[in-house]
Amino acid sequence: GYATVVGERGQKLSGGQRQRISIARAVLKDPPVLILDEATSAVDNETEAAIQRSMQVITQGRTTLVVAHRLSTIVNADRIYVLDRGRIIETGSHTELIAADGLYASLWKVQAGI
Repeated sequence: GYATVVGERGQKLSGGQRQRISIARAVLKDPPVLILDEATSAVDNETEAAIQRSMQVITQGRTTLVVAHRLSTIVNADRIYVLDRGRIIETGSHTELIAADGLYASLWKVQAGI
C-alpha cells in the first residue's frame, strides 16, 4: 500500500519490485520514446509474463527501444536488431529472424529449449 516502508532508495524492496517501480515511473511520465534496459532481468517467470503483457499496451503509439537478453521479452517487437561484438548482424521481426536461421534463431532455440 501507499504507507509501505521501502527504506532508503528502496533498499527494503526486492530487485524485481524496484524494477517494476522504475518501469511504472517511466510510463507515468508518458514519454514519446521509452527506453527499457533488460526490463525483465530481475523478476521471476510469473512477473516476467505480466510485464510482457503490460509492455504490449505501454509501447503502443510510442517508439520503444528494448535492450534484452531474454528474447521472449521482444518477440512481439516490430523490428529486432541483433548485435554481435558491437555490430548489427541481423534485423527483422521475430518470424523473419527465425526463418533466416542465423544467430537470433540459434539463441531462440536455446532459450526456448528447442
